[in-house]
Amino acid sequence: MNEIIYAKNITLYDLEQNFNLYLNEDSQFFKEWQTDSPEITNEEKKFLDMARSAYMNMIRYSSMPENAVKLTVLSPLLHLSNLLLPPFHIKTETSVNVTNPNDDITIEGRIDILVLGQNLWVLVIESKRAEFSIKVGLAQILSYMMSNPETGKPCFGLITNGGSYIFLKLMPGHPPAYGVSRVFDLLNPGNDLYYVLNILKNIKDLFLNKEIKKVI
Repeated sequence: MNEIIYAKNITLYDLEQNFNLYLNEDSQFFKEWQTDSPEITNEEKKFLDMARSAYMNMIRYSSMPENAVKLTVLSPLLHLSNLLLPPFHIKTETSVNVTNPNDDITIEGRIDILVLGQNLWVLVIESKRAEFSIKVGLAQILSYMMSNPETGKPCFGLITNGGSYIFLKLMPGHPPAYGVSRVFDLLNPGNDLYYVLNILKNIKDLFLNKEIKKVI
């Protein structure tokens, strides 16, 4: 009998036990997020400074609902990284499911935002659910990423509650492995959105270069 588990209720323990997923902590496994300095323009920095100021203003009054996160911070990041332009696209409220190797457990759920087809996943967590930590979405987004049908390619994820950001890399296989970046937070000195944008650009370029090689 096949048991269905909803992604919003999944835990890392469930993924480890039923899908043999494990955390790869080798620094070379997830190199795409490791940038020494943000390679972004002064104009982009000004735009991101405004986005950070808008976020800091909003949290003075209340926790940010999901739509406010998308409007205030995530939308500028997607625009500046050109992830809203061809050949990339966004799907919202996308249904996904993944079944374990024994075909006895299936995870089902809906992801908030899906970018780059099925190669880059962005999960937005409402601040009222994650005022202290974005780790509440870690197992959920990993279960979504594991549903990627392109099993020979890595896929990447980003979890944010507006103020904190963490990137993930999933490499499918037997067993599947994942890695995580450090946490970028808007309460840190400076503006961590610079780094977030640079990483998004790096991941975008990675997929663009692969597509170009296919054509050649």
